[in-house]
Amino acid sequence: MIREAIAKINQCLEYFPIVVILGARQCGKTTLSQVLRPDWHYIDLDNPADFARFQTQDPVFYLNHYRENLIIDEAQAYPAVFDILRGVVDRDRNQKGRFILTGSSSPDLLKHATNTLAGRVAIIDLGTLTPSEIFSKPIPPLYRYFQDENNLDYLLNLKPVLTIAEVHQAWLRGGYPEPVLKKDPHFFDFWMAEYQKTYLFRDVAKLFPRLNHQAYQRFLSILARLSGTILNKSDLARSIEVSEPSIRDYLQIAEGTFLWRAIPSFDRHPLRQVVKMPKGHFRDSGLLNYLLRIRTLEDLFNHPQQGHLFESFVIESMIKHLEASFMTNWQAHYYRTRNGAEVDLILEGYFGMLPIEIKFGKTIMPKQLFSLQAFVKENNLPLGMLINQGDEVRMLTDQIIQVPAQFLL
Repeated sequence: MIREAIAKINQCLEYFPIVVILGARQCGKTTLSQVLRPDWHYIDLDNPADFARFQTQDPVFYLNHYRENLIIDEAQAYPAVFDILRGVVDRDRNQKGRFILTGSSSPDLLKHATNTLAGRVAIIDLGTLTPSEIFSKPIPPLYRYFQDENNLDYLLNLKPVLTIAEVHQAWLRGGYPEPVLKKDPHFFDFWMAEYQKTYLFRDVAKLFPRLNHQAYQRFLSILARLSGTILNKSDLARSIEVSEPSIRDYLQIAEGTFLWRAIPSFDRHPLRQVVKMPKGHFRDSGLLNYLLRIRTLEDLFNHPQQGHLFESFVIESMIKHLEASFMTNWQAHYYRTRNGAEVDLILEGYFGMLPIEIKFGKTIMPKQLFSLQAFVKENNLPLGMLINQGDEVRMLTDQIIQVPAQFLL
């Protein structure tokens, strides 16, 4: 197994005293941190024995004793650790690469890390495995386009990284390392069932003890059916029979525990009626398919929401590749007007702006490119991209390039 984030984390350890790796439960944070620094001391604050020892020995004493070369797993279990680490780090601000922290619940952890350790910490978002990682393939060369190969000729000479069968398998099973790498569909089902129970009845219950767990479980079930769509919080609240503020809380919990990703609206046209509600999707396609009772590729291909499911899978895979890169100061948006003009993904950064349309099929009718072409023209952009299941990279129009999914996942 490879992890694209290794190079980025190693570089951050050269720049900062502390690196925090955030991600969903079982996405590989612990394994990765121990692979990166196998000789460092390790403590798991989610383990009752480690937690008790940490508290009994006095956390201040403990962190003054292990003042470097320490991995602290599931740091959100003891938020005060950030205040203590600030004091330890500030005694020698010039020493880098001293601590790796991991966490699987981001809101409070991020608040503590950014407020308490500003300037002392780098934060890495680690997703589940990308399709390329699952099949031990190199990082798709497409992502150099966003950094040092920002030209059309480079895109036209891309080669496929995966087979279309590998794309479909990654889409069906997702990227949680243990069930995916075991390659046993029965184990996959058992693992997902246990993951769902552990997430709902241990992690969420522990982090949010006053939460209505039955309502939240209904919320997750409905949210799975809405993955890849624009969310209307009022409609969601009526469906689950809870208040709209409760839906906002539930969405924050789903995002903060790395199940859900919200994509904000692109709103740069003051005279246009742009839909401003966020669009979102489950971050792992395998977990989403499990919740939707999609078990086989035939189930997936025949699902009424196949287009949304494929779009979510592609968007999340691209975001994971970009987050693992050395790129900074970039954003992802979607665009939709009240009149129905829509662009699935807009990436913006130092490379400029690239609008992307995602289609499940191999071929596309010219009229299906209308919104993408209009967006390119209105924003005076050099290029728009169509991602589908075609066979080759080619120009569809003077300004629209087709890049099949197997070239970039």
